[in-house]
Amino acid sequence: MHPLRIESMRPGDIADVLAIDAASFESHRATEATLREELARPWSHLWVARADSDRPSAYIIVWHVADELHVLNVATDPASRRRGHARALMERTIEYGRRGDVRLVVLEVRRSNRAAIALYRTLGFFAMALRAGYYSDGEDAIEMMLLLDPGTREILQREDEVRI
Repeated sequence: MHPLRIESMRPGDIADVLAIDAASFESHRATEATLREELARPWSHLWVARADSDRPSAYIIVWHVADELHVLNVATDPASRRRGHARALMERTIEYGRRGDVRLVVLEVRRSNRAAIALYRTLGFFAMALRAGYYSDGEDAIEMMLLLDPGTREILQREDEVRI
């Protein structure tokens, strides 16, 4: 097995990323047009994980807005799940934030997605808010946040602000 590589997404990765997206999300699916738009935006960062081949096994879309990072999507191909690909993408995102002037990383996750919530907690995220009926099927979202110390760039541990 080859080591996992995290790289910037390329236009040639779009078909593979769309396949990962379709296998991962029932609604709000990406399209070729939206991925091309994201690739062109200066504030948007798209990274892919590559393992055994040159094909992406997972992807993440992150917006860098002022001193915040917003994780819009993170998904792993079903055949590559539970192998650390999403973790590696999230760690890349946090490292990017530590190198810049980022003070917080935010994301929304389905309340039922216990595996993702557990992953985010191990990285230092805490539950900040509940967004009732956030998803098109009516499921609630948990808004999670990771805080970075402005002086040391270390992750600031916090307790949940809402009960999930």
